[in-house]
Amino acid sequence: MPHALVWFRNDLRLADNPALQAAVRAGFVPVPVYIHAPDEEGDWSPGAASDAWRQRSLQALAADLQARGSRLQVFRGDSLATLQRLATQVGAEAVFWNRRYEPAIEARDAGIKRTLRQQGLRAESHNGALLFEPWQVQGKTGDPYRVFTPFWRTAQAQWRLPAASEPPERLPAPPALEGAVDIAALALAPTLRWDAGFWDEWTPGEAGAVAAASAFAMQALDGYGDGRDRPDRRGTSRLSPHLHFGEIAPWRIVRLLEGVAVGEDREAYVRELGWREFAHHVLHHFPHTPEANFNPRFDGFAWAQPTPQQLQAWQHGRTGIPIVDAGMRELWHTGWMHNRVRMIVASLLCKNLRVHWREGARWFWDTLVDADLASNSLGWQWVAGTGADAAPYYRVFNPVLQAQRFDPAGDYIARWVPELASLAPAQRHAPWTGTIPRGYVPPMVDLAKSRQAALDALARNGR
Repeated sequence: MPHALVWFRNDLRLADNPALQAAVRAGFVPVPVYIHAPDEEGDWSPGAASDAWRQRSLQALAADLQARGSRLQVFRGDSLATLQRLATQVGAEAVFWNRRYEPAIEARDAGIKRTLRQQGLRAESHNGALLFEPWQVQGKTGDPYRVFTPFWRTAQAQWRLPAASEPPERLPAPPALEGAVDIAALALAPTLRWDAGFWDEWTPGEAGAVAAASAFAMQALDGYGDGRDRPDRRGTSRLSPHLHFGEIAPWRIVRLLEGVAVGEDREAYVRELGWREFAHHVLHHFPHTPEANFNPRFDGFAWAQPTPQQLQAWQHGRTGIPIVDAGMRELWHTGWMHNRVRMIVASLLCKNLRVHWREGARWFWDTLVDADLASNSLGWQWVAGTGADAAPYYRVFNPVLQAQRFDPAGDYIARWVPELASLAPAQRHAPWTGTIPRGYVPPMVDLAKSRQAALDALARNGR
């Protein structure tokens, strides 16, 4: 049988893997390869938390392939040159992969496909990550959407959910390739084990993703519409890192939820998947948005120049604002933060401190295990008021009111800010109204005055 390279990237699974399926259907012996080339990702090479996750996810994929008689062979270096060399080594007739949608990767992959085809190889890319391709959903004029609701309405009208496909039971053994390295040789895991707390919360890999999806369907989907906003409860899916690394397909999640529930809660979750789709739609059509304002009216906005001490206080959960500190510490210890709290901490940075959203986006990029360029960029610009379908800049989250509403007993705060655990629940939200416990810090900013300063800056910018 002829051979084909199957180039794994952020699609680290065997079920619902269109590239792998295409190779098998075409009658090829799949040769699974992974090429580590972070320098090809432009200004957004993966952050440290993402690297730590990828190490474990690659190990899980390698074990899954080995259990089926195949193997994952890992390489470092230029992607095109490596694919060309490996294709020559094995006499491959084709290369299959699943698409990525980051601007630098899209441009690179287009060049790789063109070059491989010019050399006589069959080169195919497939959609292994999204319910809709970013260019598939268009307005009546053919223009991309800038607002979520009409985007999602059009997307749902085109709804054609792929069938779930199980992983192959057996795969033929591929030949050994020269130059392969151990996954550990990629040095993705940190030398100082600051990620140790992550793995009490997460199990990277396809099996972990399926288990997490099943647990969500059985335990948290009921009541999701309201529970997703409560950081004091386990009311969200926590599937974002598994989706980012392609350990589970979004259509498999939807199929799973169809089998266990009906009604508003399921619709609410699928709508959240819709926001992920919208984020990729915006990034594809507006590739400047990871670095520049979607709304150019903010290009002259008077952002403040933070001191290193201010940034460090925010980054490490020492702002003196309990719900913000709880979120930033949850991020540091687990590589993840509840979405409601993400909005609160981002609002404090961009509005009360008036720090440019890029500072926050970069910190999240390095510390989140689900750091996804599309969602990270959309989320930060949404909160900052500069992005597509964004909350207006004059909407400034009050972190005390947010905590009172979504963490009413202060349980989330008490977990992540133990200095406040001894306080009465009501005082945990705003400890400065009484005596601040030893070891905690006073607020780094006056919430009311800083809110007004942000609104004044907006007025000077001409709204």
